Amino acid sequence: MDLQAIRDRARRHVEEGAMTSSYQADRETVLHLLNDALATEWVCVLRYKAHYFVAQGIDAEAVKAEFKQHALEEEAHADRIAERIVQLGGVPELAPDGLAKRSHADYAVGPDLKTMIKEDLIAERIAIESYTEMIRYLADRDPTTRRMMEEILAQEEEHAEELSSLLV
Repeated sequence: MDLQAIRDRARRHVEEGAMTSSYQADRETVLHLLNDALATEWVCVLRYKAHYFVAQGIDAEAVKAEFKQHALEEEAHADRIAERIVQLGGVPELAPDGLAKRSHADYAVGPDLKTMIKEDLIAERIAIESYTEMIRYLADRDPTTRRMMEEILAQEEEHAEELSSLLV
């Protein structure tokens, strides 16, 4: 490791923030993937919120609490993703008309509690597969984004398990 060369590059490219010459991923591809994940998270927040407000029935209160908690966690995922987009020199794409187009999951509000849970479980399974593919792509090219997505993936898997258990 040439420490002096690293110091010199850091001084020459100080305006580039976190982006250094060691970054190996295609930044535009990563920004595109992250903006798609951001849209997916926001569509999930909105779907969980809708389910929280319209859920009715004998088991609704317990399930509503789960919907509310998941909405909060999905919003936290969205915040982390948006922050990473900015770190990589991009702009989080949050225009409402583009969210549904870029989201991997659909916005589907079911007519009853069981359908709502199934729709949320489907969305979680979609996120799990999408994020797994993203993590594979990132590999060692962008370890910071990969680790963030691995942490988000772990929580999506928890959500899927919790929803699955509600269907039993």
